[in-house]
Amino acid sequence: MARWCYRHRLVVLLLWVGAVLGLGFAGSAAGTNYADTFTLPNTDSTRAYDLMEKAFPERSGDTDTVVWKVDDGSVRDDSVRSRIAPALEEIGRMKGVGDVSSPYAAQGATQISENGRIAYAQVTFTEQANGVPKELVQDVVDTAQDAERAGLQVELGGQAITRIQEPPTGIAEMVGIMAAAVVLFLAFGSLFAMLLPLVVAIAALGTGLMATSLLSHVTDVPEVAPLLGSLIGLGVGIDYALFIVTRHRRGILRGMKPEESAVTALNTSGRAVLFAGGTVCIALAGMLVMNMRFLDGVVVATSLTVVLSVLAATTLLPALLGMLGMRVLSRKQRRRLAATGPEPAEASGLAARWSMYVQQRPRSIAAGALVVMVILALPVLSIRLGATDQGNHKDSTTTRQAYDLLAEGFGPGFNGPLQVVVDGGDADALVSAIRSTEGVAQVAAAPPSEGVTVIQVVPTTSPQSEKTDQLIDRLRDDVIPESGTEAHVGGVTAVFKDFAAVTGDRLPYFVAAIITLGFLLLMVAFRSLVVPLTAALMNLIAAAASFGVLVAIFQWGWGTGLLGLGKEGPITAFLPVIMLSLLFGLSMDYQVFLVSRMHEEWVHTKDNARAVRVGLAETSRVINCAALIMICVFSAFVLSGDMEGAMAGIGLAAAVALDAFILRTALVPAAMHLLGNSNWWLPAGLEKRLPHLAVEPREEEVSAPHARVPDADGGSTVIHGFVRTPDGAPVEGAALTLLSKGGRQLDRVTSLADGSYIVSVPSAGSYLLAVTAAEHPSRARHVMVGAEPLVYDVELAEDEVDAVN
Repeated sequence: MARWCYRHRLVVLLLWVGAVLGLGFAGSAAGTNYADTFTLPNTDSTRAYDLMEKAFPERSGDTDTVVWKVDDGSVRDDSVRSRIAPALEEIGRMKGVGDVSSPYAAQGATQISENGRIAYAQVTFTEQANGVPKELVQDVVDTAQDAERAGLQVELGGQAITRIQEPPTGIAEMVGIMAAAVVLFLAFGSLFAMLLPLVVAIAALGTGLMATSLLSHVTDVPEVAPLLGSLIGLGVGIDYALFIVTRHRRGILRGMKPEESAVTALNTSGRAVLFAGGTVCIALAGMLVMNMRFLDGVVVATSLTVVLSVLAATTLLPALLGMLGMRVLSRKQRRRLAATGPEPAEASGLAARWSMYVQQRPRSIAAGALVVMVILALPVLSIRLGATDQGNHKDSTTTRQAYDLLAEGFGPGFNGPLQVVVDGGDADALVSAIRSTEGVAQVAAAPPSEGVTVIQVVPTTSPQSEKTDQLIDRLRDDVIPESGTEAHVGGVTAVFKDFAAVTGDRLPYFVAAIITLGFLLLMVAFRSLVVPLTAALMNLIAAAASFGVLVAIFQWGWGTGLLGLGKEGPITAFLPVIMLSLLFGLSMDYQVFLVSRMHEEWVHTKDNARAVRVGLAETSRVINCAALIMICVFSAFVLSGDMEGAMAGIGLAAAVALDAFILRTALVPAAMHLLGNSNWWLPAGLEKRLPHLAVEPREEEVSAPHARVPDADGGSTVIHGFVRTPDGAPVEGAALTLLSKGGRQLDRVTSLADGSYIVSVPSAGSYLLAVTAAEHPSRARHVMVGAEPLVYDVELAEDEVDAVN
């Protein structure tokens, strides 16, 4: 497929352009229909919601609040009323506004605080918050705040109001893309190579988001789903393309033709990308184990984006590589390749030195990395799941100001009232019992409808307070049963409390499921019990440390001011499930790319120390580069204006940083050095029963390190001959490198004084022989080797066209 896409690049490009434009047009025409459905089956809050929906179907629109406060006097003064009342009347006449309940109406006395300085009006729209046009919301805000004057403050709160405070769509994505572009340019040194991963990721992300918006019309997709889809899609889309482009560029630098290098890159790194993308989707699908309807739409949006990212990396990317050809290298690299020939396959530089350092000091490095991770994980012991609300917004926002004014005038529990829904029975007796309950500030019962009565209970504490959770338990466990009335406690605060409780109960099963799945996948891929066990432990350590960082920032408030975030509060209840799914998938990606190279070297040499050293040296740089890109992309979602998006972004950025720079670069290789050959142990009986799943294509197996003399019993052979000029003069000191079809260096020798050479070949097959000599153009030729030694003379000419370029 890679070769077909490479050769039919224009067709592939047109298909992708058509898909992006077609889905974009369809998505724009259809619009979106996102729905935040937080209800959980078989919970008390869901039963309360169902009863309210049955008895009061007209209460379907979003209700927002206009709050005003006077510095002196009372809100009842004519000077205040003459400014506020006309504004409320104008808002009530707007198309899309269903009702405005004013404190100046006959039944509005309860909407004025006891000291008379704060009052509020409720604006009920005809649609839910995500269906209210932003233009209408802005008109409501402008009209209300036009009534302000010196000494009169007007603020607005509610879900619809929150939507107009969000920064323009795409700001976080654009910042993430620009940061990734800088990292890619520094890594590649080539403008065209930098653009490749970005184009692939943008194409996948665009089609994914448009497809998600279309799916929102046929299934429940929460409003946070496309944000999370953007977050994960942009990260993996760039990273998957980065791995393939890096392998392609390495192949060209080692003497392969661009087409062969692209095919090889897709057949090696492309297969790893396919495997990694599959593991991410499986991890995301693990959220379905939680049996939470709200998460189903998240699974759809994120999985669809990952699938399209893999599809773009395996089809669109080879087409783009075909269009660029040699320009995927920088000009400096092309000149050096023409002047000095293919570069050696052995890794060098900082990565190689660090790999050697880890091999020499595995105990100290493992201990140091483990201490760092444990310290970062300590805050997770105090994690508290709940929900963020407008009290967590920035101080400068009107929603936060309105929230604080309501808390000041009517008590902190006013922003999160509970609804006790009575299905028949004596509601008056229950009202009296609730009124005398500790932690209750106000109680009011609405007129019954169809035998259902709703009792609004205002706690004395804020919605995010643990005491409010205790009040809910007290009502459910003691007050309601003792009254003998069938009633259920609902409301947003109760829903999120139930959500957190269900999440906490089911989370261990979810973690066990994805850890077990990862263990089985890695065991099949790498034919080992220890490697997947190590990976499972590392994933748990990474998850604990990343959640520790999350708790320190968002729950304890460390650094929220520096990051431009709002007030600290509990961790959103559904976030651990989503983060664990994404973290598991991303950790599997890095584990696959790291260990697959180690496994390849182990198969060839049966030397664990060399396998770990070479695998780390050759993959750590690209893994760290990919991680840096993901950190930039995820961190940019702090700018999304959404607290859940900021939590997910910071949490995943911390997880990727810890996973790539501490676990995969230090702790994993150090542990593998300490474990020695037992890394690759698998019982013989299990080996026979496991299916074969190769992440990398099978290459020639070598039972021992490459020797200069072939083993008569091992099936190996040699290529030998002379390196000469056209006039027959021997060329001494020419470097001859034998490469496998996968681009792996198999042998490297230097010609002798008479121009003779001999390179060791592991077995019959097709190879690439690259020749480099001073003052001569480099040569790279494919050679076919049979069972017998191959005689191959190399002629170097002064004016020969460079075969590599």
